[in-house]
Amino acid sequence: MTKDEVLAILIKKADYVSGESISSEIGVSRAAVNGAVKSLKADGCLIDSVTNKGYRLISCPDRLYAGEIYAYLNKERCSNIICLPSVDSTNNILKSMLPDQPPAGTCIIANEQTGGRGRMGRSFISPPNTGIYLSMLLRPQSAVADISEITCWTAVAVHRAILSVFDIRTDIKWVNDLFLNGRKITGILTEMSVEGEIGMISNIIVGIGVNVRQRPEDFPPELRETASSLGIYSGNYELSRAALAAAMIRELDRMNDSWPSDKSSYFNTYRDNCVTVGKNVDVTNYATGAVRHGYAVDVNEDFSLKVRFENGDTEDVRSGEVSVKW
Repeated sequence: MTKDEVLAILIKKADYVSGESISSEIGVSRAAVNGAVKSLKADGCLIDSVTNKGYRLISCPDRLYAGEIYAYLNKERCSNIICLPSVDSTNNILKSMLPDQPPAGTCIIANEQTGGRGRMGRSFISPPNTGIYLSMLLRPQSAVADISEITCWTAVAVHRAILSVFDIRTDIKWVNDLFLNGRKITGILTEMSVEGEIGMISNIIVGIGVNVRQRPEDFPPELRETASSLGIYSGNYELSRAALAAAMIRELDRMNDSWPSDKSSYFNTYRDNCVTVGKNVDVTNYATGAVRHGYAVDVNEDFSLKVRFENGDTEDVRSGEVSVKW
């Protein structure tokens, strides 16, 4: 962790910082600091070293280093954040850790996913050096029947994180996707395990993928008309993934602390930004594949979608796939 702590300090400092100051701050020897700097240079970081002045970070490859994220969070929070260069799925990595009982709040962040997954078994394209692929472990004190809204709360948390860092207001498409200009930029996959005897949630893994720096050509041809990124929307392909990842962690922590008492705040934000309301929609039944056409009237307080169908019936949709006719 020394290398990440050194990188975090160098990022925070605008000028040179002495090896003695760094060693004192993180409680390691000067030799350890020097070794960490050499390791960072070997990774491609450009660090200027000047006698009697210390070290100054000039640049670092965009690989979403742990140290970059640590620069935005307090030291205690960073102890449960693991950054990896490439994984099949951050959810899978976190699930593999569950037998060892990692603490709630444990985060896995990857620079790339080779097998990123979305809802209904769909793939989530996760190329290196472009997006944020993050999973967090939650342990809310809730029964299964009461937890269905957590995925909508998560959409609000990510919406708030993006707004706070980049001042970009995303649209929320029911049930938990974030969109910009009618194109998807974020997917959320929530997986849970249950204590069978008492019916209480034992673990929830919230997996989030955010398209940050992708350019149009980074998407396969079949997705270029439906997927986008924060970079495409803003025209800025240098947006800080580390700053956004840290903000997402803060918002997820806040969500966890607020569950379920602060429901009105999350519901109001969700409803105010739900782009599905007021649109014609297709509702697909997962079990049968049947598609019904209707109009999204409103979002109910339990986050279900009130839809008026072509035959005149109005129903509250709680499951299935809802496609918006833009």
